[in-house]
Amino acid sequence: MWTKNRFQTWIWMVAIGFALMGCGGCGDSGAEPKLLKEWTAEKELAEAGAQAANRQYRVGMITDVGGVKDQGFNQSAWEGLVAYQEQTGAKVDYMESSTAEEFVPNLTALAENGYTLCWGVGYQCADALLTVAEQYPDVNFAIIDNAYEKAPDNVTSVVFRAQEPSFVVGYIAACVSKTGKVGFVGGAPGEIIDQFQYGYEAGVQYANHVLHLNTEVFVEYVGDFVNDTLGGQIADTMYENGCDIIYAAAGGAGLGVIASAGRTGNFVIGVDKDQASLDPEHILTSGMKKVDVAIQRVSQDYARGLAIGGRVLSFGMTEGAVGIPEHHENYSDEVYDSAIGICDQIKAGTLIPPANEQEYAAFVEGL
Repeated sequence: MWTKNRFQTWIWMVAIGFALMGCGGCGDSGAEPKLLKEWTAEKELAEAGAQAANRQYRVGMITDVGGVKDQGFNQSAWEGLVAYQEQTGAKVDYMESSTAEEFVPNLTALAENGYTLCWGVGYQCADALLTVAEQYPDVNFAIIDNAYEKAPDNVTSVVFRAQEPSFVVGYIAACVSKTGKVGFVGGAPGEIIDQFQYGYEAGVQYANHVLHLNTEVFVEYVGDFVNDTLGGQIADTMYENGCDIIYAAAGGAGLGVIASAGRTGNFVIGVDKDQASLDPEHILTSGMKKVDVAIQRVSQDYARGLAIGGRVLSFGMTEGAVGIPEHHENYSDEVYDSAIGICDQIKAGTLIPPANEQEYAAFVEGL
């Protein structure tokens, strides 16, 4: 297993090794993001034959235990493959995993049935994907939210800088809160959810600093990403204790937080995709980690013959793969404009949100 420091070091090495290209603001404008500079010329040369080439590929994915209709992480991944299919004509499919024990047989089934690129959605299937990838060296595999210390040449890792949109929604929460108390409900603790929690907390503290506020953050964890009943109970208690906004980074368990916000008349911040449609009146905004964007683009570039195996690809605001929705009916234009200004600072590298507890402590100390 990776320690936080080793994970950060690896991502830092990747960031140094590959210059990243910028694109527009962090609002969800629908603009197509760009990937690594070194790929651009090769991609342009391959463009003419891309459609025909893609039709020769079959791309499949396995979900984590949240299922493909979780209204978040897994669903976003599947939407990325559907968009890839619509654009290229390639065959795509998915297999749902109701337990962790199904990861290996599901990935094996994809490999055995002629899928040339097999996605594992979520760090929980990291060990299973590595096991199957070693058994099928002629099949390509890719994983969301995990970076291996030493990956085989047929494995691509995709990670996100989720602390970036989390920082922005934390800032928004502090600006909008009327009670001066906001909450964070996470799924299961770990390096990935640390990005959401500490990015969010840092955004609140940043707002406190620049706007002279005194907003407090309260943190609770469900313990998994599926128990929406417990997620709702935790949220109920937070709202009863004075929180009027909660950021729910808890997968399917976060649906319980959204339901609680509706019951109690408070705000909730969605995650992974724009979740406003689930409750337009009570979802303040969403910290979007656009898994669909990453899966669609990496699948496209794989089918075009680009060398992506054995790499760790990092996606954030610079790549248009994280952000906040442009619509903001539940808060003011002034706050939205300030949030977009923060996005610009993040993309410029003048504001670097923390991804873990150690970085958070240093960030707050530096305010």
